[in-house]
Parts: sequence; C-alpha cells; structure tokens
Amino acid sequence: MAYVIAEPCIGVKDTACVDACPVDCIHPRKDEGDFEGETQLYIDPQECIDCGACVPVCPVSAIFALDDLPEKWAHYEKINADHYNR
Repeated sequence: MAYVIAEPCIGVKDTACVDACPVDCIHPRKDEGDFEGETQLYIDPQECIDCGACVPVCPVSAIFALDDLPEKWAHYEKINADHYNR
C-alpha cells in the first residue's frame, strides 16, 4: 500500500514531504525541470516504502495512505501512478 497525494496539494506544492521522504519517491523536486509545470507533487507507488514520514509534514494534509484516501479523491491514486508511467 503506497501513499497518495490528493487535491489539497494542487497549487501549493510545499516540498516538506520531499525532504522527509527517506527513499526519494516524491517528485518533482524544486530542482527538477518539470517542477514549475506541474500543479502538484506525486508519490511513486513502486518506490514508496509506506513509512508515512511525509504525512505529518504536509501543511495542507494532502497525503493519505491508500486505504484512508477519501472517496472523493480516489482518482488521485491513478493520477499519482500515471505521473510515473509516462
């Protein structure tokens, strides 16, 4: 079970979660070329180790364990995965 970044991240892209992630599975980072063009950050479901370190540092509470993802944002599971399947 991976974590998912949902709608509250849109337009915010606070990178505290990026810094907290021990396996570097949240992108884009501020120093990556696509950072400005993306509307939100994404968690790679293949790389996420389910540690939850990103959750408490998110200032907008946009990160959810897959099992806790609100139904209204369920489609963000696919949005996060699709970002890495380009």
